Amino acid sequence: MAKDFHGDLIKMQLRSNIRLDSYKNRLKPTTFISRFFCCLALFIATSSISNAHAGTLEQAKQLHDRLTGVSASEITLLEMMILLDEDKPIEAAYKAMETPAFYSTTLKLFATPSTNIDQDIFAPLNDYSATLIGLVRDDVDFREILQADILYVGKSSLDLPAYSINNNAHYQALEDQFIDLSDGLERTSQSSLSGLPATATAGVLTSRAAAKEFFYLGTNRAMVRFTLMNHLCTDLEPLKDTTRSPDRIRQDVSRSPGGDSRLFLNNCLGCHSGMDPLAQAFAYYEYNFNSETDPTGESGSLSYNQQGQTDPTTGTRVQSKYHNNATTFPYGFVTQDDQWQNYWREGVNQKLGWDENLSGKGVGAKSLGQEFANSQAFAHCQVKKVFNTVCLRDAESDDDLAQISSTTESFKQNDYQLKRVFAEVGEYCMGE
Repeated sequence: MAKDFHGDLIKMQLRSNIRLDSYKNRLKPTTFISRFFCCLALFIATSSISNAHAGTLEQAKQLHDRLTGVSASEITLLEMMILLDEDKPIEAAYKAMETPAFYSTTLKLFATPSTNIDQDIFAPLNDYSATLIGLVRDDVDFREILQADILYVGKSSLDLPAYSINNNAHYQALEDQFIDLSDGLERTSQSSLSGLPATATAGVLTSRAAAKEFFYLGTNRAMVRFTLMNHLCTDLEPLKDTTRSPDRIRQDVSRSPGGDSRLFLNNCLGCHSGMDPLAQAFAYYEYNFNSETDPTGESGSLSYNQQGQTDPTTGTRVQSKYHNNATTFPYGFVTQDDQWQNYWREGVNQKLGWDENLSGKGVGAKSLGQEFANSQAFAHCQVKKVFNTVCLRDAESDDDLAQISSTTESFKQNDYQLKRVFAEVGEYCMGE
C-alpha cells in the first residue's frame, strides 16, 4: 500500500512540477504561503513512507551517479524512482543513460585507454573512441567494433572540420565545442572516408587512431597484442604456450638470443608461435608519416596495399616491415600474403573460448576481428571492463564473479548490446 501511495505522490509531483522559487515571483504572498504549506505537507507525507521508499531514492541516486558521473536532475530522479518501485531497474538504468554525461564522460573514459599504447584515459576523442561511443549509443551488436565497415563522425549539420585521414582535427573540434555525443554523432562507412576497400575494414582495428598507435613503426605485432589487451582482457604473457609449432615465426626472431637457444624455446617461442600467425592478417597495412618533420606521426595516415600494388622491398603486397631484420634467422618464416591462422585454438589457450562455428583461419584483418569478437573472452572482457567502470572496483567476491558470469551470458543472448551490460551492472552495484 505504501509503495502504491508513494508512486501516486511522485506522479503528482511530476505532473505539477512544483518549483517554489518560480512561485515566489508570480504569486501573492498569501497564495505563496498556502502553496508552501501544501508542499510541506506533501514532503512530510512522502518522508514518512516505509524504509523501502528511502532505499529507492538512494538506489536511484546511486544508479545515476555510477552510470553518468553526475547527479540526476529532479525529473530524471523521480522517473527513475517510479521505475524502480515498479521493479524495472533496467528501464531505470536506461533512463539514467539518457543523460549526456553518460556519453561524454563515462563512455569517453571507458573507450579512451584502448586507443593508445600508454592507455591514457585523458587522450583526445578520436575515430576509435567516437565509434565505440556510437555503437553503445545505438545499442547495436558490439562485435562490430572489430569487424564492421563502420565509423562514427560528427553530424554534418555541425560546424566542424571535415574528417581527415591525416589528422584528428574533426574529433578535436567535437571535444573542444563540447558537442553532446548522445546526439552529435552519426554512423557512416569507414571505406567511404578512409579509401580502404570495404573488405579491408575491421572496425576500430583499421581506424586512424589505432593505426597511429599500433601500426606505428614496429612490425604490426602491436596490433595483435593491444587487441588482446583491450578487447579480450589478456596480455601475451598469460597466453605463452611453448607446445605450439614455431613454423610461422618470422625471420627477425633469434632462435638463440644471447647465444642460448633455451631462451627461445622456453620464452620467445611461447608468444611468437601464436602471435606471428595472427599478425599476418595485418601484412598489407602501414602507418605512413614523415619521421623528420613529424616524429610522433601526428599528421600521418593509414595506408593499405590494394590488389595490384607491390612493395619494392618484399616484391608482394606485404609491407616491408614484415621483412625487417631478415638476416637474424634467415630460415624463419617469410610473409608472402595476409593469410592468418589461430594456433591458440589448440592447447591451453582454448580457454579463450573460440567460436566453433568459425574455422580459426582466414584472410585479412576483418576475418581476424571476427575471430576475436566471437570468442568467449571478448564477451567476458567487455562485462569485466563495464563492471570496473560502473562499480568503481575490480570484482572481489564470489557474488561479483557470479554477476559477471551471468551478465556475460546475458550480453551474448541479447545480441551483444553493451548498453544493456551497463544497465545490468548498474543494477547490481546501485545498492552499495
